[in-house]
Amino acid sequence: MTGTTPGTPSLLRVMNDRAALDLLLEHGPLSRTRIGRLTGLSKPTASQLLARLEAAGLVVATGTAGGRPGPNAQLYGVNPRAAHVAGLDVTPSGIVAAVADLTGEVIGSHELPYAEGAGAVDRVTRALGGAVKDAGLERSAVHRVVIATPGSFDPHTGALRYAEHLPGWHSPTLLEELAAALPMPVGYENDVNLAAVAEQRLGAARGHGDFVLLWNEEGLGAALVLGGRLHRGWTGGAGEVGFLPVPGHPLVRQVTRVNSGGYQALAGVEVVPGMAAALGIGMPPGAEAGAPVAAAVALLAQAAGHPEGANLRLLQQYATALATGLAALVAVLDPEIVVLSGAVTAAGGDVLRELVEAELADLAPSRPRLVSGTVRERPVLRGALESALAATRDEVFDTSRR
Repeated sequence: MTGTTPGTPSLLRVMNDRAALDLLLEHGPLSRTRIGRLTGLSKPTASQLLARLEAAGLVVATGTAGGRPGPNAQLYGVNPRAAHVAGLDVTPSGIVAAVADLTGEVIGSHELPYAEGAGAVDRVTRALGGAVKDAGLERSAVHRVVIATPGSFDPHTGALRYAEHLPGWHSPTLLEELAAALPMPVGYENDVNLAAVAEQRLGAARGHGDFVLLWNEEGLGAALVLGGRLHRGWTGGAGEVGFLPVPGHPLVRQVTRVNSGGYQALAGVEVVPGMAAALGIGMPPGAEAGAPVAAAVALLAQAAGHPEGANLRLLQQYATALATGLAALVAVLDPEIVVLSGAVTAAGGDVLRELVEAELADLAPSRPRLVSGTVRERPVLRGALESALAATRDEVFDTSRR
């Protein structure tokens, strides 16, 4: 932002323009009168700011509002073509890529299973290329990409840590190679952190500045949001709770070498089938015992659907295991809420959530409210897009002021 001094009319215009743009992103198309009411500005001032945003290419007329006496009011909305972003969700099985316009609408996607011999740079460029093609764009139209991975890139060395199970992503020069291969700015973020971004912007954590998100799928992980901002830690490893030593399970030494820890061994997806078998609960029809996530999801969904007898005991035992690790986080962080996310805890539904909350009330000094994540459709990918959109909206707005 240039050429403005605090309190000057030019600065106030910039603030009003950005406030109007944010309202259009939140509410969709609005009339001049409605924007004036929401911002507290007069109708002439609202008209002037819309004219500025329209001239900058950030806002377009979208139609009229009918159904009222008198002339129909012109509606204005964010120009979806003003910028495009991409998000990539990298997992041990492959990459899912998506492209969104400036409003956040996904307009293209592509799934790329891993192929033997293919390097990480090749996989990323092919996945991104497939999503861009599906969106009907050229790669040069994408302003920014955010890539989600397990673990995190150490900000001091550039090496990927806490993700030994991710093949092909451990070259010491990987970030430089990706930067050279992609023509746009590229961001990298831990996958669970991005699930928290999605919940903070669109889901169960909206309006909450201090929360923990517990992710439960292939592994247990947590995202920590303090004062409204992600807390990543010195090496990017904040929230790697799968390695957390917990009571009730033997200590695991050299945890990074075995890629496991006390909490993962106590409450990870792989323990659910064993708990069920010990209670005499058979695998639901169609579930594969060799697929840990699918098996755990099927067993917990079955138990939550009929929460009595052995099914209830399974939910209670698993709730105790989950609450044991959560208690350590809650004792240290004292969050306002805990968001339970990922396919495994989602399968247990409200029954499992309420049991975990009750156990946590006994184990932790504070009593945060437990809520289920509401961003169910690829929350990690959605968080990557939201992260890219936040930066890109700032950039295109600042560029329009010059």
